[in-house]
Amino acid sequence: MPRIRLLAAVTLATLHFLPAQTLLTPTPQAMPYRDASLSTEARVEDLVSRMTLDEKVSQLINTAPGIPRLGVPAYDWWNEGLHGIARSGYATMFPQAIGMAATWDEALLGQMGTVTSIEARAKYNEAIRHDNHSIYFGLTIWSPNINIFRDPRWGRGQETYGEDPYLTGRLGVAFIKGLQGEDPNYYRAIATPKHFAVHSGPESDRHRFNVDPSPHDLWDTYLPAFRAAITEGKADSLMCAYNAIDKQPACANKELLDEILRKDWGFKGFVTSDCGAVDDFFWTSAHRFSPDAEQASVAAVRAGTDTNCGRTYLSLGDAVHAGLIQESELDVPLKRLFTARMKLGLFDPALKVPFAAVPFSEVNSAAHRQTALEAARKSMVLLKNDSDMLPLHDVKTIAVVGPNAASLTGLEGNYNAIPKDPVLPVDAIAAEFREAKVIYAQGSPYAETVSLPAPRTLFHPTANSPAEGLTGEYFADDSFAGRPVATRVDKQIDFNWNAAKPMEAVPAEHFAVRWTGTIAAPAAGDYTFNVKLGDCYPCQDVEAYSVYLDGKKLASFRTEARESRGRTDKSFTLSLADTKRHPFRVEYTHRA
Repeated sequence: MPRIRLLAAVTLATLHFLPAQTLLTPTPQAMPYRDASLSTEARVEDLVSRMTLDEKVSQLINTAPGIPRLGVPAYDWWNEGLHGIARSGYATMFPQAIGMAATWDEALLGQMGTVTSIEARAKYNEAIRHDNHSIYFGLTIWSPNINIFRDPRWGRGQETYGEDPYLTGRLGVAFIKGLQGEDPNYYRAIATPKHFAVHSGPESDRHRFNVDPSPHDLWDTYLPAFRAAITEGKADSLMCAYNAIDKQPACANKELLDEILRKDWGFKGFVTSDCGAVDDFFWTSAHRFSPDAEQASVAAVRAGTDTNCGRTYLSLGDAVHAGLIQESELDVPLKRLFTARMKLGLFDPALKVPFAAVPFSEVNSAAHRQTALEAARKSMVLLKNDSDMLPLHDVKTIAVVGPNAASLTGLEGNYNAIPKDPVLPVDAIAAEFREAKVIYAQGSPYAETVSLPAPRTLFHPTANSPAEGLTGEYFADDSFAGRPVATRVDKQIDFNWNAAKPMEAVPAEHFAVRWTGTIAAPAAGDYTFNVKLGDCYPCQDVEAYSVYLDGKKLASFRTEARESRGRTDKSFTLSLADTKRHPFRVEYTHRA
């Protein structure tokens, strides 16, 4: 999952005898659950009744494996689409959610949802053609975030529509309707509003904090948008939060998930946990609500959390054997989950499902980009323009200052689509004002301990070149064999090649890049750097890098096919005794 950033198968006729049970077992295609003429309820009932206990348990986590004997393919419930379908290659990217809120345009939010789900279908259809059932290629989209952004110190407020419950509700409903579509028989995708409920920081304590809202604040501030998402938007899924409410973890909170969500609001869909939220029930550093994984899983299932992002629910088999829960109780969440897959058309003939024909050409199409452009323009708010200073005219020198001007992450936000050919603000300004001298300075960091992309002002392609950046050589394999297929000057090492390739000439599955040039410090001293690679669970990527200064290797790192989330970088120090330009090289390889 490459995001690389340099940071501060003639027969003989034989008569066989088969036992009666084998003769009576239909093929998966002949099982009643495959009969699209039956009701969804009858089909789901038939499928779940055929599963063993182990098979049932396996289907209750987000990375649900296939059940070949029943013809059930693997499915990963985790996909992201906050402002464009995310983490699965290039796609149309919209402004971050807080920017979309600044448009005050419900119809536009509906269009964004429509574009996002069309591209999700296009990517899903293409993935299935290649037998890819991986994370981020499914049709259950874990968006929108409709938490209330009350405290600016909460680091994830940008994912929300702001502090107003009414506006959040209106925009959330529009986005959900656009995402799920209007077909009477099938969802185009399924929306998952999150995080239910009263979740808005502090981010550092999100796995353990408890909230005791007053009844008025709960119902007047934190629940209205969720109520609208369910009762008006008809969202078919919902995510429960990490935090506790009134000392009950949200994903085990029966008042929230049963009394309010299902009984009061009539919710018929499925609930997914936030990732690791059920673990928080028994981790000593979190809620300490349950003594172990088995009892935590039982509490969550009985409260109404249907699928677990993580692996804690795999303990439910042991819980059944221990008498903590009945096997029949697991049928409740299973039926909800398979009802959702039926409503997405995942077990029906492609000719019957209108969205199965969505072509890959819909991804990042010209029409979709135009909608995103409209959204970007409407999201910008000019607060003041004294003396008609804007637009600028007859400018000779422009100073662009600040880290957001040359940061891809600053442009993307998070839970984002992968933009193709992104243009950073400083480069856009230079392109617009070709006759002016544009000077860039990174300026202050976001916060004292937060790293930033190593600024382009450090690098030059050669010892004497006035240009900024490094020469990038791109290879069509991961061994640097042969000649590079392309060479260009990259102003900085800050790229997002998540399930995407750097350029048409290299394959997405394996490639390598070598950046060479010089580095010069603004002042003599020791400088701490790291190279941050992609962070993906449960991707199977293998990435590596090496860094050289003055011809000597200073640092290297390799990620094997990792099964869990973890650090993908390590720090190293460049000791520069002067401000002269020193030979500098970074080599990066990727295989997926």
